[in-house]
Order: sequence, then structure tokens, then C-alpha cells
Amino acid sequence: MTDLVAANQTDGEKIMVERQDGRVALVTGAGRGIGRAIALRLADDGLDVAVNDIAANRSGLDEVVALIRAKGRRSAGLIADVSSEGEVGDMVQGVVNELGALNVMVSNAGIAQVVSLLDLSVDDWDHMMAVNLRGMFLCYKTAAQQMIRQGGGGKIIGAASIVAHRPFALLGHYSASKWGVRGLTQAAAMEWAKHNITVNAYCPGIVGTAMWDLIDEKLSEEEGIQRGGALRKYAESIHLGRVSVPEDVAKFVSYLASPDSDYMTGQSVMIDGGIQFA
Repeated sequence: MTDLVAANQTDGEKIMVERQDGRVALVTGAGRGIGRAIALRLADDGLDVAVNDIAANRSGLDEVVALIRAKGRRSAGLIADVSSEGEVGDMVQGVVNELGALNVMVSNAGIAQVVSLLDLSVDDWDHMMAVNLRGMFLCYKTAAQQMIRQGGGGKIIGAASIVAHRPFALLGHYSASKWGVRGLTQAAAMEWAKHNITVNAYCPGIVGTAMWDLIDEKLSEEEGIQRGGALRKYAESIHLGRVSVPEDVAKFVSYLASPDSDYMTGQSVMIDGGIQFA
């Protein structure tokens, strides 16, 4: 069933969204931040939404499940480490068992670390790639396999980053992982188009989340300025005059998950407020 309804936004504003009742989404890394905002927005759009996070974020995950159900949508909370092939397989099967299908996969889970390349250990490099790139591959592949079993058709959406287009100092391995997401997204889109599966990525800029608080802290320390200074410096280059909030990203993911984006695939799109590259 598809119709138009008014969805409550965080600022009290009313907007009209296309309901997509009967479709099921899975959002990884949804216990907080951007993933949480995406899950709640998709529920507003009318999807039933399964949410995932690691065990350490269990309380946040349970809260998101409760909020989705309060909106009148079905939900399930699934604990899994996206870098584990077995756990990703169990997670996707859990979505199907709980909610009946998988139509939209939002592979949002990821980690960041701020360290210079000269100080970066091989273990840190491997951990970054395991979560951000191998995890993305596993979520993409496992979701696509399920969608094909269902007869084809579906939306696969991944989290890249502004640093997949413009590296930041002290974020070398994080940037490398996100450049990998761009390449994986394009390749997957080419291979799975015959199954009517679209694959796109979103690339947030500077977002007011715990991850960017950490980045600011470390960059400010490196540059010898007061905490908050690095973020302010980068924010000065944003044409729209502010850093983003998770809901800014969620609005774009809502589009990628909807039928409105049916003719869009293989893209990695910046949501950055118009940052001016030096």
C-alpha cells in the first residue's frame, strides 16, 4: 500500500512522505547517531525496520526498537558484528524470520580512529578494514543473496564519507576504507542491476555525532588548538553555514530507499552542506 502521510520531524515540522507499508528495512549500527536517525526516518516512511548494533550498544538499540514500534511499525533488534560472516548471515536470517523479508539494506555500521599514518599499527589498519570494508562487503553480499531468493528487486545503501572524496589528515586508514566503499558500491551496482537491485552510498560531511567529537578532539590536539577548534575551522568552509545533524543524512537515505530512486544506482553522493575543497 502506498499513500501520503504527514511525518513528525525532530523540529516539529510536518512534511509529506510516501508511505511504503509492507516493505522491510535493516539498518546496521543503528543504536545511535546517523544509524538511529535513518531507522526512525524509514519507520516514518512506513517501512518495518530491523535494527542492528554490537552488544556494547544494546541499550541504545532497544530504545530505537521501542521508538519504531511506538510509530506503529514492526521492529526487531539484532546484535551482530558486521565483520563476521557468520553473524551477518544470522542477522539477515533473523530479519526474515522476524519481519518476513528484506527489501532495503542500509549498511551504516562503521568505526573511526584518528592517528597519523606513521603511528598506525598493522592491527589498527586491519581492524578498520574489517569493520568498514569487509563488513560492508558482507552486508551487501548477504542482503543481495536474500533479495535474489525473494525474486529480485531491492535497495542496498552503504555508508561512505566525505573522506571517500577528500582525505583528512590523521584519517588515512579511515579514508582508505571509505574509498573502498565507493568502489565496492559501483561494482555491486553493475553486477546486481540484472536482479533489479540498486546499490548506492551516502557520504556525510561533518556531522554532530560522537564520531566527529573524537575526530575534533584529536585534530585539535595535533594542531595545538583548543578542543572544538578543528571542527570550527572545517565548518567555516561549509557554504550552508552549519555542520549537519544525523537527520540531514537520514532524509537522503529515505530517498535512496524509496521508489523515487529506482533509476539511480552506483552513486556515492555527498551530503556535506557544500564544503569548499581547498
